[in-house]
Amino acid sequence: MPLTLTRILAALATLALVSACDLPQDLGEERQILKGAEDPAANFAVQTVSRETLATLKTWPESHPREDLGWIRHSNVGTDPLIEVGDTVSLIVWDNDETSLLSTPSQNVIQLPNLRVSTKGTVFLPYADEVYIAKMTPDEARLEIQNRLLSIIPSAQVQLNFASGTNNSVELLSGVPKPGSYPLLDRSTTLTSIMALAGGFPTGVVNPQITLSRGGKLYRVSASALMADPQLDTTMRGGDKIFIKAEDRYFLSLGAAGKEAIVNFPQDRVTALEAMSLVGGVNQSTANPKGILILRDYPQSAVRSDGTGPSRDRMVFVLDLTSADGLFSAGEFAIQDRDLVLVTQSDLVNTRTVFGLIGSIFGLTNNIESTTQNLSN
Repeated sequence: MPLTLTRILAALATLALVSACDLPQDLGEERQILKGAEDPAANFAVQTVSRETLATLKTWPESHPREDLGWIRHSNVGTDPLIEVGDTVSLIVWDNDETSLLSTPSQNVIQLPNLRVSTKGTVFLPYADEVYIAKMTPDEARLEIQNRLLSIIPSAQVQLNFASGTNNSVELLSGVPKPGSYPLLDRSTTLTSIMALAGGFPTGVVNPQITLSRGGKLYRVSASALMADPQLDTTMRGGDKIFIKAEDRYFLSLGAAGKEAIVNFPQDRVTALEAMSLVGGVNQSTANPKGILILRDYPQSAVRSDGTGPSRDRMVFVLDLTSADGLFSAGEFAIQDRDLVLVTQSDLVNTRTVFGLIGSIFGLTNNIESTTQNLSN
């Protein structure tokens, strides 16, 4: 082999070793990302997540807190419905008195259909004027009307049927298979009962969030929390409005994770260990499991100098998934809305690349030598 060619190949191998740190890469190494963190003037801070630090970290404020709207718990009430303004009642009056003002000798049944309950809570009856029946059960209203009719129909017996109006119904506005108005058949009707009539919770929606509008206020609970605790199955009231939408909190995954994606929270609380599972773990050939970084951007108002909050508005939390303490800690450390879960690249990746490059160079050398010998022969 010509000496000049040998020298060229040797120089290429040397150049590959010298330029190892300058190889192009898609992923960041931990040392690169955290470079400069020890500088007092750094605009970010690094916090290791371990058993020793977890208790303190759990007391820190959330980076992007969602407004807590609260929720109305289940209440035990009577089963009979209450008549409300806007409901409609229909009366059937039996009268055997031949001198009655309402009936005739050939007619002993009087029908008064579709009497709408006025805004004053009353219905109008001939010769009896207005009768207040709002907030009464159907049976109480029947007795009230019958007592008022006794002055003109001493033998009167009354049957009452009622149909719910808007003030005695629940509106399911969106996020359900069958939105619409659903009458309250009794006062003990619960949210899950109404949801069953509307086709249940939507399929394919990530962690559905239920918002209830009542009396000018909003309340919210997740479907998973509702189904896990029967006491959260609130009792419906006339005029309630319900709408359901998908969870809007998310985190991002980048680097040597199983996948790079925007991931909506599939449940109310997601730990770092669960987040790793959601993104498919780490890439076995490129990841550094000792360098799992959670990047979080806090509002300036959350920054503290006494340890009760982050020391910088930009924080990097470091997790080591190669130790028992790191794994347990990752299982307790909560991911927050808009966190970035970054799996850093292993330091060995560039080393393997360089050795592969050198192997390719010397493989080329062997091929050239073989070719040269063949030509010489």
